[in-house]
Amino acid sequence: MKVRVHVSLKPGVLDPQGRAVHHALEGLGFGGVSDVRVGRSIELDVADATSDAQLKEMCEKLLANTVIENYRIERVA
Repeated sequence: MKVRVHVSLKPGVLDPQGRAVHHALEGLGFGGVSDVRVGRSIELDVADATSDAQLKEMCEKLLANTVIENYRIERVA
């Protein structure tokens, strides 16, 4: 089974990479963008028997820094 984990910074955490992308978009003439937040997506191939609890544990122990990041787990058909 394929699983995607979407990781993003929590609201209020400074995002220098997002700020750089925002600045670059403005420099290229793209107006109307008020904010940019950059995150990451991680794809895992796991056994069908892998539980939600195991996926959550993977995220909290390695894939996301839960102090400053949120994550969302998505099972892909």
